Amino acid sequence: MKSWWSSVWPPVVAVLFFLAVWQAAVSLWDIEKYILPAPTAIGHEAVSGASDLLPHALATLKLTLIGFIIGTTIGLVISLALHMVPFLKTALYPLLILSQNVPTIALAPLLMIWFGFGMLPKVIVITLVCFFPVAVAALDGLARTDRTMMNYMLMSGATSWQIFTKLELPHALPSIFSGIRIAATYSVMGAVIGEWIGSDRGIGYYMMLQKSGYRTDRVFVAILIIVLLSLMMVLLITLLEKRLIRWNRKK
Repeated sequence: MKSWWSSVWPPVVAVLFFLAVWQAAVSLWDIEKYILPAPTAIGHEAVSGASDLLPHALATLKLTLIGFIIGTTIGLVISLALHMVPFLKTALYPLLILSQNVPTIALAPLLMIWFGFGMLPKVIVITLVCFFPVAVAALDGLARTDRTMMNYMLMSGATSWQIFTKLELPHALPSIFSGIRIAATYSVMGAVIGEWIGSDRGIGYYMMLQKSGYRTDRVFVAILIIVLLSLMMVLLITLLEKRLIRWNRKK
């Protein structure tokens, strides 16, 4: 309990100090609300508009989960295929890296033209931002397998499948979950980008609507919801990791 609290209170104090400075600056310099609202004004708007925000938040969460699951699955499949077939890794890994040099937000309008304004183009956007960190982290984890243990298993007559399931995959799980945590935060961002391009609901749509009305306080509320959704995704992945990788727990 003491250790948990000692790791929690410093960031909590830092956030509270930042909010206090923010509140004081807005009051001292009498900054217009449409430019920079005070934290108290943002909090009041979040409470008063909770009923309107909930459907948008749920729509974004649903889209995030669908895209995250698909993107993570594709990332794992790609990494396993490249790991199992060295020729594919040599041929396709550079293309995998190059694919990330194209900004996702630049592809989103094309996806809307090709696939319309339904859920599919938004899911593709999330998939594009999620699969890469998972694939790279998984490949890195699989490549760092203990060579001494691998040689021992080979001398013991273990098959390639046994080496993969008993040694390579368990050894790579911490790296894989690191990539999945990154993808979890990217998934929320991808969902919001998709909703910016074309949607009639979701936090991204809500942000664009409030921007048009110069409701900066509501835009900040939307940003807060995005942060909370990202933290929730990371927390779920962390809890899952602790359940699956008990031997890797820090003392």
